[in-house]
Amino acid sequence: MLRRLRLSSLFTAASLIGGCTLSQPFILPTEAPTDTPAPTTGAVPVENAWEMLAPGLERRLYLPGDDYALTQFVALRVDPTYYRFRAHYRPAAPLTLQGWREQLPDAVAFINANFFDPQGNALGLVVADGVVYGQAFPGYGGMLQVQNGQARVRSNNVEPYTGEVLEQAVQAFPVLVSDGQASYANPQGDRISRRTVVGQDSAGRIILITTPSFIGMTLVDLSGYLAASDLDLVTAVNLDGGGSSMMAVTIPALFQVLSFDPVPAVLAVYAR
Repeated sequence: MLRRLRLSSLFTAASLIGGCTLSQPFILPTEAPTDTPAPTTGAVPVENAWEMLAPGLERRLYLPGDDYALTQFVALRVDPTYYRFRAHYRPAAPLTLQGWREQLPDAVAFINANFFDPQGNALGLVVADGVVYGQAFPGYGGMLQVQNGQARVRSNNVEPYTGEVLEQAVQAFPVLVSDGQASYANPQGDRISRRTVVGQDSAGRIILITTPSFIGMTLVDLSGYLAASDLDLVTAVNLDGGGSSMMAVTIPALFQVLSFDPVPAVLAVYAR
């Protein structure tokens, strides 16, 4: 992991796609001191089996194997019939996972969302309960949006945002899956990192994915892996990763993937 992101005028994709990070170097498990906390707490889900946590809410562990023998992904599959999505944003006041849990006691789950600058301001578009923050990336990246009560994951490469009214939105880049196909193939600046992803499958369910392991995956490989997996993703977007990757699921028991950085924006799931 590298230093916290630094921007001049806008930013370069190469400096961001690895994710926001700690001011200290990220420590791999073989180098970790004995007091380094494990990034995951709670019962780890079982690979190759969707675990029903509640009606419309399922969780599963994915183990890519091969060149990524130490990498894990946790996927949370959410049926919008049973659940709604809200963006929460604290400009210049990022919180740890525990802090967000205290702020969002009614959320059944949440993940980190947008990239952000060193001052804790989200990059790209955030819409929280109809209030618009920031500016949309001009014709690239993607987002989860809620419009007229309907949640969907959208590629801004295919469908640029033109200022339409949204109730909720979080935005990042790159788009990893578009129309069911791997859509990211640029190795420039790519590196192995923890990841957070939001996607949507062909049944309209929202898929939230994060890395509970210390070691993640390159974006190019992740794009191919997600498209080839049985997640049946139509669209998937990379959110902030690296030290920012986090997930909390509060039902039926607490499961959480701890971040190393506090984050200013999260995407939360609530029962209808």
